[in-house]
Amino acid sequence: MIIQAKNFGIVPGVDAAQPLIRLAEYLKTVQEPCTVIFEKGDYPIRAEHLPLRKMYVTNTVGDNEWQPGEVPHENRAGLLLEGVNDITLEGNGAAFILYGRATNMALIECRNVTVRDIRLTAHRPDMHELSVVKKGPFWVDFRLDAESQYIRYGGKFYFVGEDYCTSFLAARVAGWIGHIDAADPGILKRTGHPFFSAWRIEEREDHLFRVYMPDALRFKIGERYELFDVRRKYNGIFIDRCQDITLEGVEQNFNYGLALVAQDSDTLTFSNLRFAPQAGGPRLMASVADFIQICMCRGQVTVQDSFFEGAGDDCLNAHGIHFKITEQTGDSITVRFMHPQSHGFNPLRPGDRITFVSPETLLCRGEAIIRQSEQLDEYNIRLVLDGAVQGSVGDVIEDIDASPDLTFEHNTMDRIITRGLLLTVRGKVRIRENIFEHTTMNHILISDDAKNWYESGCVRDVVIEGNTFKYCPEHTVCIKPENKRHAGAVHTGVVIRNNTVRTPSYYVKSADSVQIVGNHHEREPKLRIKDSQVTF
Repeated sequence: MIIQAKNFGIVPGVDAAQPLIRLAEYLKTVQEPCTVIFEKGDYPIRAEHLPLRKMYVTNTVGDNEWQPGEVPHENRAGLLLEGVNDITLEGNGAAFILYGRATNMALIECRNVTVRDIRLTAHRPDMHELSVVKKGPFWVDFRLDAESQYIRYGGKFYFVGEDYCTSFLAARVAGWIGHIDAADPGILKRTGHPFFSAWRIEEREDHLFRVYMPDALRFKIGERYELFDVRRKYNGIFIDRCQDITLEGVEQNFNYGLALVAQDSDTLTFSNLRFAPQAGGPRLMASVADFIQICMCRGQVTVQDSFFEGAGDDCLNAHGIHFKITEQTGDSITVRFMHPQSHGFNPLRPGDRITFVSPETLLCRGEAIIRQSEQLDEYNIRLVLDGAVQGSVGDVIEDIDASPDLTFEHNTMDRIITRGLLLTVRGKVRIRENIFEHTTMNHILISDDAKNWYESGCVRDVVIEGNTFKYCPEHTVCIKPENKRHAGAVHTGVVIRNNTVRTPSYYVKSADSVQIVGNHHEREPKLRIKDSQVTF
């Protein structure tokens, strides 16, 4: 069955907000596989015409981050599909451009959906780039990117856009401003606000400002600063409780949070993605936070043949959640989300296997099967188990079955402000033939913790092979579970082989059966081993 999007009023140059809603409602009624065809062109979507709804999205706005007047977890999406099956969206190069703040696209409780050949971006978003063009002993001249608009009011300057009016000095005390190196624009680091010590700002000409400050000599001509709100209230693509989702040829030039976040979903294939600033655009960052975050997912997750550039956090973070046991009676336990940025959904399914984990050692003991799972409120879930409770109040659980196999291959990443890959999944993980151009932290971090982010869990089968690792000031591969006491190996079965590494450095803690073999190191490698078995 073929459906022409234009028959629903979705045509280039016309606000697509309401027509997209009508199309989505119709697709719920379709009882056979169908393909929706979009014409190539630019489709504006005005955020104020999109309905508000609750969306609990992992690793986003924490309870202590909501501002007065905001309704927690209230969200909107430019393109929202919910409860649809066997649908293909053929974009043919269509560009959906958000005017105002919203999630770019959301797929909720969908099955067998393919989205192909579309571009997602935003019109003059609240992210602004300042370039250093000149300096003196006590002043610096900054050029503001041409897309940003601003006003002067009450002697102060403000960025203005569709639904924001943000002071130049917003987040003046924050440490997450993006700094882009003058000599190598691939190097993106977190830093403080460039105007932190300013005593006066004056407009020299359109989009050119002289900022007076006592520490002006620390700046370098050509370096850039990216200013943005780090709260992750809205995101790029949100996939929730879905199965068999394919994204192919999808480009994103900007999003206000995580570029792609998938939670409690099964079997995801992402190929030929381009998450990067628009070519020739005004900024060198594309995402406020991670490019891809995979949380409590299942089946096979594949990311391949894609390009990632300009992320405000990791390129990819794949993890589960450690839930803390707060009550235990017989075969029933109550478990709790422990991090304020992740809660409000229930990924613990009847039939799943769980294991009991010590927060101190991160070692697992025993298994039980979930017989019943009931979400009591945003934070608490009651489980009835088929099997002995081998943990106690204060321990955490890991859902063994909510941990996918992960393949990440033939991808290139550049200008990543933190890590390339952050991995804490026990499925089969294959990291093959990728190019890691620039990360500011570790190229690959294998973590696990039950004290801070509560992102689980152990890894059991990881192969990192055939990759090219370039600029990295920290470790090429860092295996560092956040256990407080070593009582045995947390991670096992990590093979690092046949890679080309410019600045080789490896850190291995509380891990056994680790092999670092057959790699081409362009200089003498650094190796630090703690309570581990490593073949090197």
